[in-house]
Amino acid sequence: MSFKEITPQQAWEMAQQGAILADVRDAQRYTYSHPKGAFHLTNQTFLQFEELVDFDTPIIISCYHGISSRNVATFLAEQGYENVYSVIGGFDGWMRAELPIDAIY
Repeated sequence: MSFKEITPQQAWEMAQQGAILADVRDAQRYTYSHPKGAFHLTNQTFLQFEELVDFDTPIIISCYHGISSRNVATFLAEQGYENVYSVIGGFDGWMRAELPIDAIY
């Protein structure tokens, strides 16, 4: 495995220290609510992501339940990103941990 799995709490702590938090869910769900400060990583935003993020910057991937984020994390590691993480439980786990979100109310 070319990435590590971390808890939502660990992800939030790392994001506070400068790690990039990326949400890979669909646009509708991302727009409605996502981890606070998360970048919306899609096929369409990948070029922008590449311009913003250095290969040695820690990258944390969050999806719905922590499954598809593993595939994205593997892909990023294959592209040369050195510190890639997948959030265990995804956004579902993030919400259960009651961590900060950006949301439309």
